[in-house]
Amino acid sequence: MAEEYKQTLLKKEYYENCPGCKVDQLKELRRGTPLRELFSIWVIVLCTALPISSLFPFLYFMIKDFGIAKREEDIGFYAGYVGSSFMLGRALTSVFWGIVSDRYGRKPVIIMGTTAVVIFNTLFGLSVNFWMAIATRFLLGSLNGLLGPIKAYAVEIFREEHHALGLSTVSTAWGIGLIIGPALGGFLAQPAEKYPNLFPKDSLFGRFPYFLPCCAISLFALAVTIATCWLPESLHMHHENGDKYDAMETASAVSKGEGEEEKKSTSEDSLIKNWPLMSSIIVYCVFSLHDMAYTEIFSLWAVSPRKFGGLSYTTEAVGEVLAVSGFSLLVFQLSLYPHLERLLGPIKVARIAGVLSILLLTGYPFIAFLSGIGLSVLINFASILKNLLSVSIITGLFILQNKAVDQHQRGAANGIAMTGMSLFKAAGPAGGGAIFSWAQKRLHASFLPGNHMVFFILNVVEALGVLLTFKPFLAQRQEQKKTELS
Repeated sequence: MAEEYKQTLLKKEYYENCPGCKVDQLKELRRGTPLRELFSIWVIVLCTALPISSLFPFLYFMIKDFGIAKREEDIGFYAGYVGSSFMLGRALTSVFWGIVSDRYGRKPVIIMGTTAVVIFNTLFGLSVNFWMAIATRFLLGSLNGLLGPIKAYAVEIFREEHHALGLSTVSTAWGIGLIIGPALGGFLAQPAEKYPNLFPKDSLFGRFPYFLPCCAISLFALAVTIATCWLPESLHMHHENGDKYDAMETASAVSKGEGEEEKKSTSEDSLIKNWPLMSSIIVYCVFSLHDMAYTEIFSLWAVSPRKFGGLSYTTEAVGEVLAVSGFSLLVFQLSLYPHLERLLGPIKVARIAGVLSILLLTGYPFIAFLSGIGLSVLINFASILKNLLSVSIITGLFILQNKAVDQHQRGAANGIAMTGMSLFKAAGPAGGGAIFSWAQKRLHASFLPGNHMVFFILNVVEALGVLLTFKPFLAQRQEQKKTELS
């Protein structure tokens, strides 16, 4: 067996000081599921996803405490700007971080991203006014550019048969972070009011009522940052003779049956012309816009008063709903989704999930008419189902994006995806907050009154995303068409 491994390694040329070659050698020798690498990716993505939406359950109360909104109906408008500032910052820098990761390695960008969470998420929790909150969220988004490189890393660190598993780990951790983050925000915000025996009003957490959830996430990010220092680098760095490696990659591509046209379509100067990549990014952006707007609207709707069509929930009650959704999401992604993806393919799963989401959201405004145990059961069921459907869509699109390019382009390609997604997600909270505020002023309109209009607009965006998954818009790389019918 040892002789067989040795012969396998001799088939390819490896460079002694190249970290990417060392990873490739380990992949050749390794058998079985790489659990340690999967866990590393999972905690890194979770670390960067937690602060994105952790503020939504308490953002309504934070804006109210800042005193910037003159009327209660205007709170959602200002909340949208705080929610959007993170995504705007990330949109401006995602391509830059992707290029940096292609040139200098995935690991430095990952460490920079987790460090940014430690610093700026902590400062956000200590915000004393509206503009400090916006500035810290913007800087957090600008300096946290690891999601694109970590998707590339999830493909490069695993053998080919585990690529889908690696990308599924990214989307699972991302989806759980976007759910557990608000749950933490709901449970830990305003601790002096909820847990007066532990947190007196004159303590640090009493004077800064929204610092505790931010502090908890930052401490987790600090632990992840320290652990990431031992993460292996996956980028090939052949400074002494780049031509040899390029020739080796070309030979590898030809041996896999990729013709000259395929190589041209994924060259460095044609990423924008790579329609399988760009079409999947556009569809990803549309669904991301919907998901971000839904995340903010759900929390605003849940905590808003009954007189405006809300549920009058506390931040703790919202946290409980989202915590249940997060646990269900983990179970679904680890057990059911891989079977669905193999049976139907990522595109069909996304289409079915999109249609079911539209039907589900249509019934959301009627949930507000319930109370007691009936309300609790139905809102938990609806939240679980909605988040399962959303993460199923995103996982499939991650797979399509990373299969549309070759290894040496994944950082830049995922950077483009992150830029587009961040721009759309920046519009999500701002647009969602503005629409929510406007809807509360038209409770007695004859056409789609109050929150009916909010969820109708969400459904329009979701329907657009579903339509874009059909031909001729959504294209796949030639090698994928052999294994999946679209």
